[in-house]
Amino acid sequence: MYWYHHGGGGWGWIAATIGMILFWALVVTVGILVFRALARPGKYGGEQAGWRTGWHTGPQQPAGPTAEQILAERYARGEIEDEEYQRRLAILRSSRQGPAPP
Repeated sequence: MYWYHHGGGGWGWIAATIGMILFWALVVTVGILVFRALARPGKYGGEQAGWRTGWHTGPQQPAGPTAEQILAERYARGEIEDEEYQRRLAILRSSRQGPAPP
């Protein structure tokens, strides 16, 4: 009976359209976030859940310079003398082998 006169007119259709678009955007966003959380290696997803996630490991952080590289750079810049360089290098290489047995 009141099909066209009390339905809110054009504004009702606009509000319903915007509401539907926002609803589906929310559903898609939640789906993507859940997928990414489960595909990420860590406590609750990825390798812990038994998935193969080698394709989604994220950006790899380059390792910093080693102690020997830093020592060599200091020696090259002339900050330390030859004897000190040799002594510190020997200490670094001996500490890499582990502590001496008691």
